[in-house]
Amino acid sequence: MENNLDISVFLNSIDSRCHKATKHSFNKGETITTYLEKRNQLCILLKGEADLIRYDFNGNKTIIGQFSDNSIFGEVLYPANTNNELFVLAKTNCEVIFFTYDNLWLKCRPNCSFHKEFSEQMNKLIMSQVVELNTRIELLTKKNIRDKLLSYFDILSNKQLSKRFSLPLSLTDLADYLSVDRSAMMRELSHLIEEGFIDKKGKKITLLYE
Repeated sequence: MENNLDISVFLNSIDSRCHKATKHSFNKGETITTYLEKRNQLCILLKGEADLIRYDFNGNKTIIGQFSDNSIFGEVLYPANTNNELFVLAKTNCEVIFFTYDNLWLKCRPNCSFHKEFSEQMNKLIMSQVVELNTRIELLTKKNIRDKLLSYFDILSNKQLSKRFSLPLSLTDLADYLSVDRSAMMRELSHLIEEGFIDKKGKKITLLYE
């Protein structure tokens, strides 16, 4: 908790301490950024929630990642061959700090105290992002929809320390996040309810198994 507090205090003072950083606000539904080659952009989400979204050539949508307070994103964290169909969409009103990667390690002025703390804090942010990415990989490696759903529910249950929790995604977005067909996922949810694995009331899920 203390580390999270330290990071939040640090991030919220960046734009006043370093003129290489710029802070911007976005309304729900707005595109925060797209991933372009060689732009070397790094973003830090100060407040809000956002999704990293990709559309393939057939128009199929996939949620590649989810971002919340203190998340980092940008094309410097993604392969250079990513096309313009990969973008970050604000799920709620958001505040975002923008850097270009070439500026991150260069002092903007001799007395810029921001850069003295930057390396340590960035390591914490990157490690947090690695944990999230590993979680996503674990979900996507599951062989079928049932295993993906149950694994995702277990993750939410552990995070909230409760067998009863709220889905942070709509069912449509959940299907996109798990990379499964929505109709097939809805059928599997119905089976899980009928077989006594879960109870579902709206976005509230209760796990009925040990």
